[in-house]
Amino acid sequence: MGKSYDVAIAGAGIVGAACAAECAAAGLSVAILEPGPIGGGATAAGMGHLVVMDDSPAQMALTRYSCDLWRTLRPALPADVEYLDCGTLWVAADEEEMAEVHRKQRLYDAAGVRAEIVDGRALAAAEPHLRAGLAGALLVPDDATIYPPCAARFLVAEACRHGAVLLRERAAALSGGAVRLPDGDEFSAGIVVNALGAWSPELTADIPVRKRKGHLVITDRYPGLVRHALVELGYLKSAHSTTANSVAFNAQPRKTGQVLLGSSRQFGSEGPEVEAAMLGRMLRRAEEYMPGLAETVAIRTWTGFRAATPDKLPLIGPSATDERLYLATGHEGLGITTSLATGKLVADMIAGRESAIPREPYLPGREVHHA
Repeated sequence: MGKSYDVAIAGAGIVGAACAAECAAAGLSVAILEPGPIGGGATAAGMGHLVVMDDSPAQMALTRYSCDLWRTLRPALPADVEYLDCGTLWVAADEEEMAEVHRKQRLYDAAGVRAEIVDGRALAAAEPHLRAGLAGALLVPDDATIYPPCAARFLVAEACRHGAVLLRERAAALSGGAVRLPDGDEFSAGIVVNALGAWSPELTADIPVRKRKGHLVITDRYPGLVRHALVELGYLKSAHSTTANSVAFNAQPRKTGQVLLGSSRQFGSEGPEVEAAMLGRMLRRAEEYMPGLAETVAIRTWTGFRAATPDKLPLIGPSATDERLYLATGHEGLGITTSLATGKLVADMIAGRESAIPREPYLPGREVHHA
């Protein structure tokens, strides 16, 4: 090709798109390599939940920072991104889970995140289609949802507005300072960023990223059936499992009046096909919490692959073996939420700027332990 860039980014999912937007806004010349639809991989299989999570201090710092960035960006987002201020209700089935609600509330309060404990009666008023007898919930009112593919397209458009170039090419090999294309052609870049999600190990060997499959269902339009993003507290146990297949109740309203349903988590299932047994488990779990879902019509089911790391934290920054090869991968189920913060951290490191949060917990050279 002959052309050289300051930064070349492989992958235009929402993480790669955010990295491109931030690097271009910083005045760097940027090339984005994406042969397929913008946001067409894991981004299109993401639920779009912008959620503060508290599994670890580093996870809370990254998710909170990124949710703040999403709220700041909101006025600029086009309508098709469907930003919805719905808040999250972490639903407790019994008194044991209510103890977890109280624990989470203390953590959120200490971090300056608004969170309110609601009892069973208040939960029934807020979400009348949940089953009777639930113990209560934690309401996090500032959480939101978006439609991820359109958000990725917006971020790529922002990058291009600042001079980035979108190349409809697949990266065949990445190294510090160079990208090789399938035809053998190469071009140079000061920094190369691997933002290929679950496929990032194919171009950067020996990184601790594994594919974790998930199923999604979207219903026909039922306005008011679900008002908040609803997540069972058992979801946390499901998300923590690094070996077993699992399901958990996760339902989100869409601006269209549709309901988006998850979630399932599988290791070792490499095909994109919808698996009836896993889908059935997921839907039965959802109906346990919201029996009326059994009467709804699903109009689409699909799958995607999350990029999972053993310690539940993404890999953001220069690789352990090549300081000119950056990683922006391993976000698992939080890639939509944390994309903007990832873009900021990557651009800060490349531009030599201080970051708003400590970036050491996410550096690829850290010692990765199982959570």
